[in-house]
Amino acid sequence: MYDTPTLERYAEILFWALSRARTTPYKKSDIILVNYDIDGLPLAEEVCSLLYDRGMIPVPRMNETPRMQVDKYTKANNKRLTTLIPGQRDLYNHLNGSISVYAPASLAHLANIDPELIAMHSKAQQPIRTIMQTREDMGAFSWTLCMFPTEALASQAGLTLEEYARQIETACYLNKPDPTLEWRQFARKVDELTEWLDSFGDCTMQIESESVDLNVRIGQRRKWVGFTGRNIPSFELYVSPDMHHTNGVYKSTLPTFRSGNIIGDIQLIFKEGRVTKVTADHNQAFVEQQLNQDTGAALVGEFALVDKRFSPISKFMANTLYDENHGGENGSMHIALGNSYSNTFSGNAEQLTESTRKTLGFNSSALHWDLINTEEKRVIALRPSGKRVTVYENGMFTL
Repeated sequence: MYDTPTLERYAEILFWALSRARTTPYKKSDIILVNYDIDGLPLAEEVCSLLYDRGMIPVPRMNETPRMQVDKYTKANNKRLTTLIPGQRDLYNHLNGSISVYAPASLAHLANIDPELIAMHSKAQQPIRTIMQTREDMGAFSWTLCMFPTEALASQAGLTLEEYARQIETACYLNKPDPTLEWRQFARKVDELTEWLDSFGDCTMQIESESVDLNVRIGQRRKWVGFTGRNIPSFELYVSPDMHHTNGVYKSTLPTFRSGNIIGDIQLIFKEGRVTKVTADHNQAFVEQQLNQDTGAALVGEFALVDKRFSPISKFMANTLYDENHGGENGSMHIALGNSYSNTFSGNAEQLTESTRKTLGFNSSALHWDLINTEEKRVIALRPSGKRVTVYENGMFTL
């Protein structure tokens, strides 16, 4: 699919992104987990090779195959689904980083699995997520993830494997002589934009398009975040808004995959932060189950905008990592139902206690579900003084 020089450039980007995502520099003999699907093995091998060259200790770990996942949910009882593997806590307490290569051999194999079983297993992994978040807040850990083209992805997206691979190549700057230089230059532009968006403070963002009429309050002690290095590629600028103050109508226009289910045209009606009504073109029961899995699942945890000048992603990719960064003709926006990102808190991470999260409106949930709208839209910042400023129009930020 990709020749060796291209894979080497991809690995270089991933290590640079991992380093940008961490608040303290990496050092020799740091331990890096390399998660990969079996179809992503060629890139995983290059990543491990590069980590050895940099003096790191890679820990390669292959993800479950589709059959392994189906067997887990159909043959394991509740105890087995909720048991943490011995040694898992110890491993994550010593990890300094994680690089994940997503290369699925199937997207729909879990479609007939009871969503409650999947949610049960996910909730049981919360201690591991807490360890990673704590170590990340300490500056001892960072993570990044990427995608490798597979027939399953290309087929669901309605593209040939070659077309899909070219979308990835273009989006990650793999076709450039020095991809990391391209990402550094983009990061500087993003830093300028996030500083500008921060200047609006605790305003309300009013979003208007053909099917969206939504007000999202940003909230106090927030900062906008752009390219962190956590995802390759990433063109979104995002914030975790105050979960109590989302009102209006929102509709996703790109299909979304979740737990083997593909759902399109999800419409949400919000009142005082919470979804009061949801409709979907199909799989309605699954969508409702997702929003009812805990108290935070029907509240907003993220609001994001993508400038079409930055993102070359122009196709539906059947994967959130790419679809949430869609550029196309109109740029895009997305909201995420569920958990907020603590890195959009403007204070020190250790100050964001559970009590502070609730007070400031940072949502907590096992769910984080990005829903993308690609319509032409206008976004207006409504300041507390009553002043209105258009910040996004015709698929672009107005700065």
